[in-house]
Amino acid sequence: MQREPTDWLKRIDRAIWAPRHAPLPAWKARARDGVRLVIVLFRDLFAGNLTLWTMSLVYTTLLSMVPLLALSFSVLKAFGVHNQVEPMLQNLLAPLGDQGHEITQRLVGFIAQMHVGVLGSVGLALLLYTVVSLIQKVEESFNAIWHVTHLRSLGDRFSRYLSVLLVGPILMFSALGVTAMALNTETARYVLAFEPVGTLALTIGRLTPFVLVIGAFTFVYIFVPNTKVRFAPAFAAAVVGGILWQSAGWAFALFVVSSTQYAAIYSGFAILVFFMIWLYVSWLILLFGADISFYLQHPEYLYALPGEPRLSNRMRERLALAIAALIATHFVYGRAPWTAQRLTQHLGIPMHAVDVVLDALVGSGLMAETGDDPPAYVPARDLDHLSLADLLAAVRRAGEDKFLNADALPVSTPIADVTARIDAAVAGALDAATVRDLVAVEPGTDAAQAPPK
Repeated sequence: MQREPTDWLKRIDRAIWAPRHAPLPAWKARARDGVRLVIVLFRDLFAGNLTLWTMSLVYTTLLSMVPLLALSFSVLKAFGVHNQVEPMLQNLLAPLGDQGHEITQRLVGFIAQMHVGVLGSVGLALLLYTVVSLIQKVEESFNAIWHVTHLRSLGDRFSRYLSVLLVGPILMFSALGVTAMALNTETARYVLAFEPVGTLALTIGRLTPFVLVIGAFTFVYIFVPNTKVRFAPAFAAAVVGGILWQSAGWAFALFVVSSTQYAAIYSGFAILVFFMIWLYVSWLILLFGADISFYLQHPEYLYALPGEPRLSNRMRERLALAIAALIATHFVYGRAPWTAQRLTQHLGIPMHAVDVVLDALVGSGLMAETGDDPPAYVPARDLDHLSLADLLAAVRRAGEDKFLNADALPVSTPIADVTARIDAAVAGALDAATVRDLVAVEPGTDAAQAPPK
């Protein structure tokens, strides 16, 4: 009997989204994860929030570009390398062709006419706020991509923003200036006259834009999110993002040259339209690369449905018991406490679900956060006094507040009796069971050497 096409589609869908614990050869597992990655990336690009964050960044960039360049220009002028600003802008806007050159000249003119000293305290504060808002918006976008709910402390954010605004331009333009100076020396020209050194230098010069963009993307992917990003996922995403950005610049340059009808339609506004489109494409590529680095580091997020995972009540309780068992076992055996990221990788559960359970346990006083960065988790009291009934009750009550809780919901007497019997049944079934009962006996440990219960 011939199968319907829908049957084949269902079989393919089941093969792609089969549970991770299903046994598969290594090459099949890697191929499945690769297909999942492509599907999820396209889903995020066309049906996710990437475009919304990109549009927000374009709007913030238009507001803060001149103040940001003016602040950087003021810092660079003190070190004598401010003349590098215009060439950098020219390179960034090169895909716009002659219009990019015109935008560069206008921006440089605005910067030259802006005198920070005559702005006054209120004007200077507004200028700094406009600049900081751009960096903060970038950080918020990256944190959203990485599903990070905990923001950096105010002091940490201030130091990072200050380093980006003041130290970053100095280091970048100083490096460019030293490189240009070194290449213009008599010794360098003498060495480059010999082959194959000259050809090799020419090849390296052509590859340098790719290397610089990949290096910058790698730095951004590691530095900006408020979480620990491993180098390998960041670098792999930077390679993809750098190639896409350079290719998009080449394609956009052809688009600008061939789009004479836009100039006829928009007249003098055409240059602004092209500029905004190029800003949109650039930010979208940067955020798309951040999306790639996130999924490479957290493949547990490669699941079929979009959005944050919605745990069932049973799954939330089971996850709470698993997390409590892992934390208690490491505590008893004197091992390093678990962090949220390590728990996520060990359990293969999305970080958002793990955070929901950890927040419930910490908020109920059953677990405690250490002062480390990122924080780790340890029992808040003796394991013999950590009741499993309290543990499950804390998870079941997670998300309730003074406005939305069980007591605020009007129910009839029979319903109240049923819920009371359920609570009593759970407490009776667990009796005096504690978290210590969940501590696993290490392999190879004799019963006499097992931790006391």
